[in-house]
Amino acid sequence: MVGLGEEWNEIAQTMEDLQSVHVQILTIGQYLQPSFKHLPVKKFYTVPEFSLLEETARSIGFKKVLSGPLVRSSFHAESLLSHV
Repeated sequence: MVGLGEEWNEIAQTMEDLQSVHVQILTIGQYLQPSFKHLPVKKFYTVPEFSLLEETARSIGFKKVLSGPLVRSSFHAESLLSHV
């Protein structure tokens, strides 16, 4: 989940860390503040930025990547698992 104030290099490092422990599937979605009691959104990522995050993840070696504003960890999970 992105949008909490992370820097691009921190996202890339997290991807590399996940890849180093053999994670094969990655989902990237936008953090949305569930209520005023929760942390506010620091940045709304654009669709092109989500595409770039997906390209970055694939270049690092993830086999399956879903990246978009409304993607959640369970988003099309069955179809992702069926091809790994």
